[in-house]
Amino acid sequence: MSLQDDWTAVERNLTELIRSVARLEEQVGAGLDMRRVRSDTHHLRESLGLLKESIAGAKAGPPGVGKDEMVPVPDAPYDASLWKDAEDEGLGAKDRHAP
Repeated sequence: MSLQDDWTAVERNLTELIRSVARLEEQVGAGLDMRRVRSDTHHLRESLGLLKESIAGAKAGPPGVGKDEMVPVPDAPYDASLWKDAEDEGLGAKDRHAP
């Protein structure tokens, strides 16, 4: 099965689940537990939509850089001004003392 076939099957099954939950709610009533189940099914639909978008975005990749394209990193040292007034992690700034 292809990815598209799997997505179609999941969406179809989820739509059927939402319909079944609605029919069940008609029989059982709209109590707290039933509202939670209905809410969970809608959250699942939203989560699957977000997953589908993230997968589509991951396939596209960042603009200008291919998935397998190498990005050169220069061997030259970084500009020292980048680290001006930076604190060492866990040590604090040079001109301050620990409380």
